[in-house]
Amino acid sequence: MALNLQEKKKIISDIKKNTNIALSVIIADYTNITVNRLYKLKKIAKEKKIIINIVKNNLLKIAIQNTQFSCLKNAIKGPTLIAYALKNPGSAARIFQEFAKENKSFKITGAVFENKLLNEEEINFLANMPTYKEAIVKLITLLKEITIGRFARLLFLLKKNKEQTIE
Repeated sequence: MALNLQEKKKIISDIKKNTNIALSVIIADYTNITVNRLYKLKKIAKEKKIIINIVKNNLLKIAIQNTQFSCLKNAIKGPTLIAYALKNPGSAARIFQEFAKENKSFKITGAVFENKLLNEEEINFLANMPTYKEAIVKLITLLKEITIGRFARLLFLLKKNKEQTIE
């Protein structure tokens, strides 16, 4: 179905709006992936505050011009699925990697974070970044361990002092 000029302009403006609020963007080739599987991926993404779109490559290239994600232009080839991470920069990369494990023909073709096109190793690092909630839990756990460790050392020193004063 051919799009008229107004529909194309609306798609481009929607993409620009998403790129303005996104922390990171990741694109993938979804060749040979069924509609049902893509629907499940979109459902998971929606729960994690990730926007996923299937867009014609030319429209996507036009829409990302002069944005922080313009370096993706050369990575856009074949059927393209684009995901915008809104809350956590690694969330889109994480769900794409999990989806790719279950669907061998799903290939991540590019990602951008902080105006930089990421290589495969950097995409893995981005996907494994903890969410804000996970980071806070780790920090609180670390603080508890430090506090308990200091308390144990204090008790040990008190016991040692008491033993020395008795002798």
